[in-house]
Amino acid sequence: MKFDSKVEEINWIRGSITWIIWLHGSPFDIEGGFDSSGEKHIFCGKMSQYQAEDVEYMADDYEMADVDDDMDEEFRGRGMGDSDSEDEDYDHLNNKITDTSSAQARKGKDIQGIPWDRLSITREKYRQTRLEQYKNYENIPQSGEGSEKECKSTTKGGSFYEFRRNTRSVKSTILHFQLRNLVWATSKHDVYLMSHFSVIHWSAITCNKSEVLNVSGHVAPCEKHPGSLLEGFTQTQVSTLAVKDKLLVAGGFQGELICKYLDRPGVSFCCRTTYDDNAITNAVDIYDSPSGAVRFMASNNDCGVRDFDMERFQLCKHFRFPWPVNHTSLSPDGKLLVIVGDNPDGILVDSRTGKTISPLCGHLDFSFASAWHPDGRTFATGNQDKTCRIWDVRNLSESVAALKGNLGAIRSIRFTSDGQFMAMAEPADFVHVFDVRSGYEKEQEIDFFGEISGVSFSPDTESLFIGVWDRTYGSLLQYGRKRTYSYLDTLL
Repeated sequence: MKFDSKVEEINWIRGSITWIIWLHGSPFDIEGGFDSSGEKHIFCGKMSQYQAEDVEYMADDYEMADVDDDMDEEFRGRGMGDSDSEDEDYDHLNNKITDTSSAQARKGKDIQGIPWDRLSITREKYRQTRLEQYKNYENIPQSGEGSEKECKSTTKGGSFYEFRRNTRSVKSTILHFQLRNLVWATSKHDVYLMSHFSVIHWSAITCNKSEVLNVSGHVAPCEKHPGSLLEGFTQTQVSTLAVKDKLLVAGGFQGELICKYLDRPGVSFCCRTTYDDNAITNAVDIYDSPSGAVRFMASNNDCGVRDFDMERFQLCKHFRFPWPVNHTSLSPDGKLLVIVGDNPDGILVDSRTGKTISPLCGHLDFSFASAWHPDGRTFATGNQDKTCRIWDVRNLSESVAALKGNLGAIRSIRFTSDGQFMAMAEPADFVHVFDVRSGYEKEQEIDFFGEISGVSFSPDTESLFIGVWDRTYGSLLQYGRKRTYSYLDTLL
């Protein structure tokens, strides 16, 4: 969104600092989210640019409010010796509650470690209050209500992925409330995510984290390539992230692109895609070209989509569209591109020429997510009208199905590599996993509390990672694919 004046922009920034707290309220303070008149605060638009000091302040305060005072006092007052098991309840280094394992969850412990028995509200009551009070962010008013009549009825209660672990020592963060692609798994044990100014690697095997990239200071490429910005960047505000195999690409609020190979020291390539005032890098999609070359596409708020060849570190294509592009997905055969952005209608285009093949009509608000099914025939788009729509390239006159969320916009979509499941993430609290083979009629609803920074299936489909952003209960949730083996399977 472009602002009419600097004053309007600053006012939006100041408002967005407390957007989570005012708009949604604290998960442990039911009185939160209202002003003195009893009305919810609502803010409009996507941020185009702001100063570094505003960003740092926003990163600190753009989280849910403090935990219930009584509970907070309880934990501060408890000594480590009061616990039946120090390893179970406390982190020895920072004196905070530690991870939750699947064994503990089976015994009744809350997966996020929230001690509901010591709070003045039950989990069920708070969930109901959250559903009633959460205000979905919309660019087009009433889009969520308008889409409900078209939504497919689904059967909930599926159990495709089971809880494995909640890791509290990994704090996943978000910098822009509409951009939620900040968690990426490269194997069933390895996941990369943003934590403030750092890209963190988490190993589910060793339960150790390590910093892969720090952008709080000066970052410059250690390799020389044509078009690379050798002077690099200082204090980059990372808006989006992508990691595939050994390549990591981080996109910034000022059009920055930082490329790093995980098996090489330093940063390989830096560039600024645009010097436009409206320069946010909204999404990055890494893919392998038909020739086997590694490439990535960057979707930008300047209405452009840029295709980079990482073998030569060069810009290959630059397509322009009538509106800011929030997300782009390339079909498995590399021939088609799904383009969604600040317009209710998306478009399907030829990836070689950028020419429109067909509009995608049906959504009622702006879209921020898209993904292709591995079969190359169907794809999905996620929108602020609270729906995910499924499309079939053989008939694009209307969507095949519209799937509804509980709270708000669908901000992230992922398919498993075998095409059996699709996950769609809302802004907070819910990730829905659908059985694709059932025609999206069977659904597993993963229910927790906190803003969602991203979701990612592992390439082998065995793991599902969910980043949860919250000052107190921020974490990384890990789920494992549930397998049922018969007696005969053991003989094979």
